[in-house]
Amino acid sequence: MFFRLIRPAVFALDSETGHRLALRTLGALPARSPAPAGPLAVDVAGLTFPNPVGVAAGFDKDAEVPDALLGLGFGFAEVGSITPLPQAGNPRPRLFRLVEDAAVINRMGFNNGGAEAALARLRARAGRPGIVAVNIGANKDSPDRIADYAVMARMMAPVASYLCVNISSPNTPGLRALQDEGALTGLLDAVIAARDAAGSAAPIFLKVAPDLEPADIDAIARIAIDRRLGALVVSNTTISRPALRSHHAGETGGLSGAPLRALATQRLRDFRKATGGAIPLVGVGGIATAEHAWERIRAGASLVQLYSAMVYEGPGLGVRIARGLEALMRRDGFASIAEAVGSE
Repeated sequence: MFFRLIRPAVFALDSETGHRLALRTLGALPARSPAPAGPLAVDVAGLTFPNPVGVAAGFDKDAEVPDALLGLGFGFAEVGSITPLPQAGNPRPRLFRLVEDAAVINRMGFNNGGAEAALARLRARAGRPGIVAVNIGANKDSPDRIADYAVMARMMAPVASYLCVNISSPNTPGLRALQDEGALTGLLDAVIAARDAAGSAAPIFLKVAPDLEPADIDAIARIAIDRRLGALVVSNTTISRPALRSHHAGETGGLSGAPLRALATQRLRDFRKATGGAIPLVGVGGIATAEHAWERIRAGASLVQLYSAMVYEGPGLGVRIARGLEALMRRDGFASIAEAVGSE
């Protein structure tokens, strides 16, 4: 209700300024404990998530407010994407609300304050409860992007509940080429070796694009199983453009929110089929209600993540979806989230 009252004022600001205001507001909230494990608890990659609803990467790029997000009732928070060196990202404006479409287009370009600054914040929260993951990326001008990912894995594995390797952003030129079979194998081997060298057992998740061909899906699934990844995150933003009403529809960048829902859900089903359920999946893209999240779980997701919907519904959306999921789970006769995964 509070968010609905202030939303007109927030929407009067440009999108990126509004986002910074949201982060500052969250940072000023009194400390609250993370959600306790309850009927929605689910085990994925050796971690127990108190509920399956998390915050996707991109919301808290610099690990400024992970504990505030957990205090809002989210089951986990994924910070980043973080790169080894600070970078400004692409020129502004680069973040656009498509209000008529309940969507967002961004071409941020991995803007962040760099690994050292984020690492200091994450070390400062050491010992606090809650699942906080780190989404890692490569610098745009890096001569060796695989080396960048290895550096990030070595630095962040000791402070991350899990590492998420992001090779699917459309806003860093050439990055999605790392999803190709040969490049992906080399990348994951380097990340796993760096994680191991850091003395960490943090699971490694891989975030993939929705704009993949069937052969790509099969290859990624095979590699993920072979490398024993913790999960696949399906999916990042899309470069495709379904019919949109907003005057921002022509902006370049990745599209997220409601128009991505059908594509992201189908891609999740594709990965469920390609993996045969052998690796957990995280459903992302266009989730705005408990029913959307439940559909993704029934399609094969063990966890779900939100971002764009919070732009329109506020940060209380996570706990509302979690409560709705519990009701849906009981309605359909399931005793746990794990029992419902892939049950469609």
